[in-house]
Amino acid sequence: MRGQMMEQELLISNIIDHAARYHGDTKIVSVNCDGSQHRSNYAEIQKRSKQIGSALIKLGMKHSDRIGTLAWNNHRHLELYYGISGMGMVCHTVNPRLFPEQMVYIISHAEDRAVFFDQTFLPLVEGIRENCPGVEHWVLMEARSEEMAKGRDWLSFYEDLIASGDADAEWPQFDEREASSLCYTSGTTGNPKGVIYSHRSTLLHAMMSATPDVMGFSARDCLLPVVPMFHVNAWGSPYAAALAGSKMVMPGPGLDGESLAKLFNDEKVTIAAGVPTIWAGLIQYLEASNTKLPHMNRTVIGGSACPPSMIDKFRDDYGVEVLHAWGMTEMSPLGTVNHLKNKHFELNEAEQKDIRLGQGRPPFGMELAIFDDEMNRLPNDGETQGNLYCRGPWVLDEYFLAEQGTTLEDGWFHTGDVATLDEDGFMIIRDRSKDIIKSGGEWISTVELENIAVAHPALSGAAAIAARHEKWDERPVIIAVKAEGQNVSEADILSYFEDKIAKWQIPDKVIFVESLPLGATGKILKKELREEYGDCLIG
Repeated sequence: MRGQMMEQELLISNIIDHAARYHGDTKIVSVNCDGSQHRSNYAEIQKRSKQIGSALIKLGMKHSDRIGTLAWNNHRHLELYYGISGMGMVCHTVNPRLFPEQMVYIISHAEDRAVFFDQTFLPLVEGIRENCPGVEHWVLMEARSEEMAKGRDWLSFYEDLIASGDADAEWPQFDEREASSLCYTSGTTGNPKGVIYSHRSTLLHAMMSATPDVMGFSARDCLLPVVPMFHVNAWGSPYAAALAGSKMVMPGPGLDGESLAKLFNDEKVTIAAGVPTIWAGLIQYLEASNTKLPHMNRTVIGGSACPPSMIDKFRDDYGVEVLHAWGMTEMSPLGTVNHLKNKHFELNEAEQKDIRLGQGRPPFGMELAIFDDEMNRLPNDGETQGNLYCRGPWVLDEYFLAEQGTTLEDGWFHTGDVATLDEDGFMIIRDRSKDIIKSGGEWISTVELENIAVAHPALSGAAAIAARHEKWDERPVIIAVKAEGQNVSEADILSYFEDKIAKWQIPDKVIFVESLPLGATGKILKKELREEYGDCLIG
């Protein structure tokens, strides 16, 4: 029918062009690997993105070629985000916290033709590069250093390469369904699996992320993404922030509490995003130094369940609203964010708090459902637990170069979580299906046990696992880390569970350890704990 709208492909280059055109002088503050700062803006990022993208084309890179990055959150990494994808190649962010063997696997599996890396990771690159014969160019993300170049004839330098590019290059136009970026799952079981995002899915994800009921980015905000750009594209925030025109502060490698607190206050950060383990370290520093956060008003916490005590601490002591969120690499990663609805403000404070403890509700574009093991759909009554599935325009169809074909079941992606949904779509993750404890035929949530344990003031961390039991098949055990200077006993911790859960759900044992094993994305490695302590109740 005639008289309709213009046609324009949804391309990532559109985002940085918009930011440069209408928010060109908005600041981008970046912390370098040596601790110094670099100050830029969206206009400069766009210019240098075109330079690095066109330089790669001159180097022989072609449409859909994968280009790897091993880098922190900094301005050069942001330039690569837009330059690689904008020129039609695929930006493959490699997680440097993976085992070297896993990095070799994913660089080879992705068929990366070039890899850009920060100076921090030079020893890592020197250890793996000979096992990555497909990589034609290793590019250090710094200006040329003759000292660094000495004895490394394989090494290129970012500033040399970008100087060969064209700041006036035209972005190519192509189908919005073309691949834009590639992330791999953390690979706690088996080899990591690749998830390809398209330009279309990335833009839709960014547009929804910026809306008020999700992360609410605006040109009035200053965002500090603590979540690394190598972890699901920093949850899509570098795209959503540019789309909205938010100031960005890129923290580099310094993710300790003191470094973050200084950046928050010096740059007047209003919103941040990260995993609970990072925020626990920040809170410890804030309490020890009596530091406040006068400018920050909200933080997005995801990656693993946020303890209720952390939500209370941020709100009551620092005036920061916690937006509890949930998602997965396979979901770009936005699944749900916890915002109350208008009707909930008629509830009292305790009732509102109960709602905030869950992972929230899906935005437009994301559909959630729970099913039993036979794929019968279960009711959204807030009580019935089931296997959580999702579908939507930023959910994967199949894994990159998957040998087994589609990953979907009747058009739905199985998240691997056990959850409940209420009639408004508010979702609560009860557990990962592989972590939930089945004791005497009844289910016990490790998430609920951990939330109680970490609220104890004498603990700095805790994990709940299923231990084998001769009578009940499985029983819960708490693996706990004492807070500095605390001398709490097992009996003290077990008594803390009384009146908070049913008596039969109280753990059988508490084991104190020096630290908990963490994976590449900051999640506790339950599998390792089960392997070490799974028989602690037998014999």
